[in-house]
Amino acid sequence: MEFVIFEKRAFEEMAAKLESFMQRVDNLCHSHGEKKPQKWLDHQEVCQALKISKRTLQTLRDNGTLADAKIGNRTFYRPEDVESIIVKVEDRRKEAYWNGRTI
Repeated sequence: MEFVIFEKRAFEEMAAKLESFMQRVDNLCHSHGEKKPQKWLDHQEVCQALKISKRTLQTLRDNGTLADAKIGNRTFYRPEDVESIIVKVEDRRKEAYWNGRTI
């Protein structure tokens, strides 16, 4: 067993800095409230929600219409982002229908 000895004044300074750090972390936690982790959607859930193919989903990502986050090899989407483009997708679907195409 090893012992480390240092002056009382140095110990008190270190303890004060640690207390200050703990107080700052506590303040940050309280200022951001009790945030709950949100559910992210995978590509299959998004395709089902928007009634689109995987390729159309890729196009939405590529052209910046739908934001995504990658974790490893998997891609996830925030539910609020998916909800915000439902109208755009429906408008494109109607336009394609009138032009004799489908999406």
